[in-house]
Amino acid sequence: MSNHAFLVEGGHKLSGTLQPQGAKNEALQILSAVLLTDDEITIKNVPNILDVNRLIDLLKGLGVKVNKLDESSYTFQADHIDLEYFASKDYLATAQKIRGSVMLMGPLLTRYQKAFLPKPGGDKIGRRRLDTHFLGFQKLGATFQFDEKDDTFYLGAKRLKGCYMLMDEISVTGTANVVMAAVLAEGTTTIYNAACEPYVQQLCRMLNNMGAKIRGVGSNLLTIEGVTTLGGTTHSILPDMIEIGSFIGLAAMTQSDITITNAGVNHLGIIPDTFRKLGIKLEIKGDDIHVPAQDVYEIQSFIDGSILTIYDAPWPGLTPDLISILLVVATQAKGSILIHQKMFESRLFFVDKLIDMGAQIILCDPHRATVIGLERKTQLRGITMSSPDIRAGVSLLIAALSASGTSKIENIQQIDRGYQNIDARLNALGAKIKRVDA
Repeated sequence: MSNHAFLVEGGHKLSGTLQPQGAKNEALQILSAVLLTDDEITIKNVPNILDVNRLIDLLKGLGVKVNKLDESSYTFQADHIDLEYFASKDYLATAQKIRGSVMLMGPLLTRYQKAFLPKPGGDKIGRRRLDTHFLGFQKLGATFQFDEKDDTFYLGAKRLKGCYMLMDEISVTGTANVVMAAVLAEGTTTIYNAACEPYVQQLCRMLNNMGAKIRGVGSNLLTIEGVTTLGGTTHSILPDMIEIGSFIGLAAMTQSDITITNAGVNHLGIIPDTFRKLGIKLEIKGDDIHVPAQDVYEIQSFIDGSILTIYDAPWPGLTPDLISILLVVATQAKGSILIHQKMFESRLFFVDKLIDMGAQIILCDPHRATVIGLERKTQLRGITMSSPDIRAGVSLLIAALSASGTSKIENIQQIDRGYQNIDARLNALGAKIKRVDA
């Protein structure tokens, strides 16, 4: 799979409707939570993407009965878990390929008193520490060991005990993992400085439907009363807000008329308004977003006339996953903008490819880039490039679709990790993307 590339013929306007896939980041948490009960759990709107499919394979290996109902719905039942597999080389090899495997630790630790994990892989976007997860587990009473020889983490606990904890950073996966461990712990756990992203809210709602007692959902202060067992439930995953943002950016950049259906508009936070700051027109009709074709979009300045800055922040701030998309879209806007990527340290390194395509960008340092919009006076030109991480990959795909000539994007496995069948879905709207051997 890793030796495929996209050949993209740029300069075509797209039109039609796109339905966003289920949210990748929510799916990785929700799928891990099936380990918390013996009962059957039904999950709908599961995205068919590499990272999610790998996690489902891990669950199968652990002995979870997995039944695919249709394209995006599954049932899971974790009534007989094979803990031997958990310590096997096979498990460690698969778990290493996907960052989301860290989410299995909370459920396994709280239900089976132990958990193993290899150092996970995933995006090359700087150091993403797992300390928050392990500190949380230790506060709940787990012992923690890191085996340097095998590069594996081990956690053990007879019975987790609730406590008060102040998270050392606002980590979405860290919060989710500790919440899953705490729901079956003894007593009350209070988590302050908890992440409150829609993904975490969805996980908490699902756990409450299974019989957990979590208060404060949607805030940064969660109170969890431990229960002895959880039951089954049916849960539907939200539409992927990153994909929705990507489609808005794509429409603007290629001057296309696109409608995004079933967009979960109430869960998008400041994302629509952030695109509006770039001068992009959006019409929200019910749960659909219509992006009309626009010749020129002009970046707003601040009220005092100074240059607009867009930066990422924990929810309800702007998700860091859309920074790459916004940066690409700004390259053809009228006006200038400072993009400040605060939360990860090497996510902006893909801008050298955009500069090669003719964009006017000054990379100030690893966190900040100034974009001087070309206002469509000159088109970007097609080049050969490689995708360093999921979001940069799609940003480069958007740039290539708007460019003159043909671009080649290598390492598209990074795109497939997070976007379901993206080439076919965009080709159906008039794009010209070919999947070829690299």
